[in-house]
Amino acid sequence: MTKLRILSAGPMTSLQDAGRPGWLAHGISASGPMDRGAFERAGLWIGGAGPTGIEFTQGLTFEADGPLAFAVDGGAYRLTLNGAKRSWPSRALLRAGDRVEIVPGAHGNYGYVRFGADIEIEAVLGSRATNSVAGLGGRALAPGDILCLGPALARRTAPHPRATAPIEGATRVIWGLHAERFSLEARQQFVGSAFVVGSRMDRMGVRLIDRSGVFRDAAALSLVSDAIVPGDIQILGDGTPIVLMRDHQPTGGYPRIATVINADLDRFAQLRPGAEVRFLPVTVTHAQELMT
Repeated sequence: MTKLRILSAGPMTSLQDAGRPGWLAHGISASGPMDRGAFERAGLWIGGAGPTGIEFTQGLTFEADGPLAFAVDGGAYRLTLNGAKRSWPSRALLRAGDRVEIVPGAHGNYGYVRFGADIEIEAVLGSRATNSVAGLGGRALAPGDILCLGPALARRTAPHPRATAPIEGATRVIWGLHAERFSLEARQQFVGSAFVVGSRMDRMGVRLIDRSGVFRDAAALSLVSDAIVPGDIQILGDGTPIVLMRDHQPTGGYPRIATVINADLDRFAQLRPGAEVRFLPVTVTHAQELMT
């Protein structure tokens, strides 16, 4: 058994796996990685990763007491191994006493570490994903925490990770369940205006700054609560748009004008405060085709 010691961890550092879908009717969102694509790539590139990894935001430092393969991806961070710079994304084999340090780089909010062994922690409702709202699953990580990992998993041939530039362009959405509660003018302004990612953001949701005042005069913004999904764009009572993320609440009482499609939710999650975002409506059929 190899032990991993967390030496430093930024806010919202947690254990995550693919999530626990199917529990929304019981008031529990699926959770899982904020950037699912990056989480999956880290696992593929290591070739035989355990299902549970670490999601971090503003940096992470750890060391292992024995041999352990790991891979990193997500955002753009700076990685050092025993003080020597490594590429990002990257993969490597740790020896006992090796120290890995990750600090924020040019862009992105979320990064991931996957290991060539399984993190031994009890599953809750079939998953080890940490739900920050319901308090379920793995756990938030802090300096001094020790993670136990099982035997090394069989390795598969995998391509070496290569850095990819952040995707530019509008964030694609489908019109929401309550879109028609807003005037035609408001809907046109919604897709014709630029919003700004605000500083109030976490795994539950991202608040947007409505510089153009698109929803400033919107009326009747409260309704009977019903189920919501990741990517829903709620318009709060004061006219503030908020994009709901992986740890969203199960129901919402504010109208949803649109929903960010699955194909774009990962890159939206990586937008830092101050970034400009525009929305582009697409059809449900097109959104589904992008998932195949």
